[in-house]
Amino acid sequence: MAQRESELDDRAVAYVEDPLWRWRGLIRLGRDLLRDKVALAGAVIVLVVGGSAIFAPLVAPYDPTAGHIGQRLQPPGFVNEQGERYVLGTDQQGRDILSRLIFGARVSLAVGVGVIAFAGTVGTVLGLISGYYGGRTDDLIMRIVDTQTAFPGLLLALVIITMIGPSTRNIIIVLSINGWMVFARITRGIMLTIRGKDYIDAARLVGCSDVRIMFRHAFPNLISPTLTLITLELARIILAEASLSFLGLGIQPPASSWGLMIADGRKYITVAWWLVTFPGIAIAITVFGVMTVANWLRTVTDPEQRVRAAPAGTGSG
Repeated sequence: MAQRESELDDRAVAYVEDPLWRWRGLIRLGRDLLRDKVALAGAVIVLVVGGSAIFAPLVAPYDPTAGHIGQRLQPPGFVNEQGERYVLGTDQQGRDILSRLIFGARVSLAVGVGVIAFAGTVGTVLGLISGYYGGRTDDLIMRIVDTQTAFPGLLLALVIITMIGPSTRNIIIVLSINGWMVFARITRGIMLTIRGKDYIDAARLVGCSDVRIMFRHAFPNLISPTLTLITLELARIILAEASLSFLGLGIQPPASSWGLMIADGRKYITVAWWLVTFPGIAIAITVFGVMTVANWLRTVTDPEQRVRAAPAGTGSG
């Protein structure tokens, strides 16, 4: 048994010292993704939405804020006198629906990335501190988490937005306030399970500081659940931003947002169904893609999930 463990350790060291190990890992992930057709479809959706958001000025066929009253509420496939085609039709101000959807993706992803960067950093750091030190520090941080979790998230967001005013920056702040607790809980739970491990005790014995132990030795164990949590939270944030914009407390005109487009188009739903249908489809498809990628990441980055998903007889002896 000892000889077997020594051989495995030697292989692990040789693998890590190989300068191509990162590329091999990426190739393995790519192969796993190609084998999972549902996850591949989700990844394609995320790439298309993300690419459209990043290159919105190049991808969008028209200016999303430029309206033409003479061609308002035109159905999908409308072609004006100049030969310009509006694939998804126009809205109540004659603006191109497709262009507004593309720029709306930019707003949704910008809010999502901003919230995850802020809430994820704060929640992860507090979770590490809470789980590592325990005692009164853990009690204090967790009581703050429990107190804030007791308030309905959307209601709290509406109250804060009403007080400070709607804007993209304020939406990021509000959703970050509502989102850091889940990162703290997940991180704390993992930290509690590993703080008594032998390698943590060994790090203490050799004189490593608490900060080094938390971020150098403990943090790698958080990569798998954190990746999954980030993608799940991204889906939640997209829905939350759309909800706030639909209620008039999110993105403000003339900017484009999927929730705002649905709110503006509901008045015309009986005569122009496309005003609410296409933004709703964009939200649903994007959330589906993100959730699918989250489930795939949970499987490929968690060793236990990989063992369960692997076909019988493929394990190493």
